[in-house]
Amino acid sequence: MRLLPKDQDWTPYAYLIYLLFFATAPLFYPMPVWQGAATVAATLVFLPLYFWAYWLRGYSALVVIGAFVLIGSVFAPINPGASVFFVYGGSFLGKAFDTATAYRMLAGMLALIALESWIFQFSPYFWIPALVFTALIGSVIVQQMRGKRLNQALVMAQDEVAHMAQIAERERIARDLHDILGHTLSVIILKSELASRLSATHPARAADEIRDVERIARDALSQVRAAVRGYRSAGIASELKSARETLETAGIRVEIQIDTQIEMQIDAPAFSAAQEGVIALALREAVTNVVRHAQATFCRLTLRRNGPYCELEIQDNGRGGIADEGSGLTGMRQRVETLGGELERDGSHGTLLRIRVPV
Repeated sequence: MRLLPKDQDWTPYAYLIYLLFFATAPLFYPMPVWQGAATVAATLVFLPLYFWAYWLRGYSALVVIGAFVLIGSVFAPINPGASVFFVYGGSFLGKAFDTATAYRMLAGMLALIALESWIFQFSPYFWIPALVFTALIGSVIVQQMRGKRLNQALVMAQDEVAHMAQIAERERIARDLHDILGHTLSVIILKSELASRLSATHPARAADEIRDVERIARDALSQVRAAVRGYRSAGIASELKSARETLETAGIRVEIQIDTQIEMQIDAPAFSAAQEGVIALALREAVTNVVRHAQATFCRLTLRRNGPYCELEIQDNGRGGIADEGSGLTGMRQRVETLGGELERDGSHGTLLRIRVPV
């Protein structure tokens, strides 16, 4: 059971402070007991409606917004603090509707407040805050949600561009490999057949042909490496497996710790392409540095969730130190910071590299 959706922060709890203007009115304004009891009852009815509204989108949210307007209208003659219900209703318009629709409904709500206040001669302590704060807070929330929707659209567009670029890169690699290997293997087959035929009658020439086969194969290997240079990692799970194999091959004992939450996200997967790519590339670069420079005999790889961050730690028992960052570590830091993350390095006891990426 959750009061708020997972993508919602703590601020809805802070907004409840405005409800005190309504709930505590019986303490400051003389009113009959039944009106005080009604105020308490309305407060208790409001709370579940308030939290429910955060789960609603579109016209379904009108049920809750309409309930707020109704409560505010009913209590306006007896409780000046009832103006807060219109403010709450106006604030949810921006969350539930697009910008144009939200502004139209906000204008309708303000017109309703003015009309009711004129017909029933409500106190200025009610209609002035109701008009001013409903218009102000409602407009602010509409603009905030507009900005949020634009940012989401931009992020989706960026992910789509990255995805299309990845597809294009794979297609280029496939074409290059087809051309390189198709030509090279054909030449190797021809030269091998020629060497086979010459081996009995011209062994020296056959040996030359075999050396050519070796040279061509080496050239082909260089061309294949050039064709796939920059090809992205297959993912975090694959990179962890590769890291273990690399370290063990170098004679370095490995310990890998992954908390359950991150392990489930890796399997899902729940990381975006950018997040997974940065974490995987950071792990690859860090392990390469351990093998090449650390002179370590042990390395611990830790992947865990730390608040809003996915945290990767690579710790070895090597020589450590505080040498200047090389191009690999600098590039890693830039990729991490591009996503709003951070990189920390501690060389006091071996080397500890900590990478945090928001997820």
